[in-house]
Amino acid sequence: PSLVLLQCLLCPHTGPVVSVCSNQVNMEAEGFKDQGNAFYVKKDYSEAFNYYTKAIDACPKNASYYGNRAATLMMLCRFREALVDSQRAVRLDDCFMKVRGHLREGKCHLSLGNAMAASRCFQKVLELEPSNSQAQQEHKNATAVLEYERMAELDFEKRDFRKVVYSMDKALGLASTCHRFKILKAECLALLGRYLEAQSVASDILRMDSTNGDALYVRGLCLYYEDCIDKAVQFFVQALRMAPDHEKSRLACRNAKALKAKKEEGNKVFKNSNFEAAYRLYSEALAIDPNNIKTNAKLYCNRGTVGAKLNKPDQAIEDCTSAIKLDDTYIKAYLRRAQCYMDIEQYEEAVRDYEKVYQTEKTKEHKHLLKTAQLELKKSKRKDYYKVLGVGKNATEDEIKKAYRKRALMHHPDRHSAATPEVQKEEEKKFKEMGEAFTVLSDPKKKTRYDCGHDLEEDSNNMGGQ
Repeated sequence: PSLVLLQCLLCPHTGPVVSVCSNQVNMEAEGFKDQGNAFYVKKDYSEAFNYYTKAIDACPKNASYYGNRAATLMMLCRFREALVDSQRAVRLDDCFMKVRGHLREGKCHLSLGNAMAASRCFQKVLELEPSNSQAQQEHKNATAVLEYERMAELDFEKRDFRKVVYSMDKALGLASTCHRFKILKAECLALLGRYLEAQSVASDILRMDSTNGDALYVRGLCLYYEDCIDKAVQFFVQALRMAPDHEKSRLACRNAKALKAKKEEGNKVFKNSNFEAAYRLYSEALAIDPNNIKTNAKLYCNRGTVGAKLNKPDQAIEDCTSAIKLDDTYIKAYLRRAQCYMDIEQYEEAVRDYEKVYQTEKTKEHKHLLKTAQLELKKSKRKDYYKVLGVGKNATEDEIKKAYRKRALMHHPDRHSAATPEVQKEEEKKFKEMGEAFTVLSDPKKKTRYDCGHDLEEDSNNMGGQ
């Protein structure tokens, strides 16, 4: 075309030559268009695009070339570029071309998630051709996308993230390349703890657009919720570099830094045995971001450990339970809670927690802890001879004898001869229990077997049977 233009400029007969020149250009452009059409039919859209582009370069005022290239770009899923070509085609051509142009423009808008703009385009088509069935259907699709957007917005405010994901999946079925819908879906997946799915969506967007601030934010959010705070901060900072006004990244970055600082400060004072301060700092850290499930589970467990150190087992158990509710795979929380149950002699609960731990991680240590809890549970269901005599489990032989004499005098039947029959019966029962307890605890062999959890009555029956 440049050679023809040069001939035009050099020719003394400007008028006629310009006309011939225009025809030559048109012929060349039409040739490019025909080749583009041939590749389009073969579904070789990349080559079709190249030839339509040559046609446009040769004759930039022809609407059909832009329309054809827009159709090709749509097949290549390059909807933003297709939208520009569709709009050019509409501006350049007559009403007949405008129908197809508006349809293409509307489809591009819809695929990009601009449902309102898409709806206007389809409405223009229907004004030109009221019975156009394609425009009627696409208009319904645009209306449906607007409704899915509305529902997602309401559900996000209610923090019903599962419903938001559902609405975005439906919307993406009609607006397949909308980054905004994908980002909202990914953010909600992260808030639901489905980090791999969320990262996959964000990574797909970043492969196409490495500067997408929203996608960088979601990647950071996933790392933040997986307690990889340093890496998360890097993504939030990068997102703010790409989009300085990205408020979600700014807030998440601030929360991540504050959470890390409070947790580390709590750990430091805990190591220095300042348990009251550690408890306060872990509590402050828990108030920063209720959505950070994994980190908060660790904070609850840490605070539970502090509660145990402060001799507040019920409080420690409550915190460990909160940690397990957030993360039911958190072994450390089960172990801490089980130990607290052991300390307050709630052996059934301790056995249940140790069983959960051993099912998950079959180590020698966990097996030993489970067996110990099971033994204590078994022992707890027998008569507690130490409790009968009112002594501790580490009592010496002399302490056991003194306790027996004291209580024997207290509950001796002769001492209660004037009491009611009911009281006499009760005191007699206690006196016999004390004699039974003393018989076992004053005999080193029997005491050892008792302490090891053996059932002495069962042993006695077995010996009698021999």
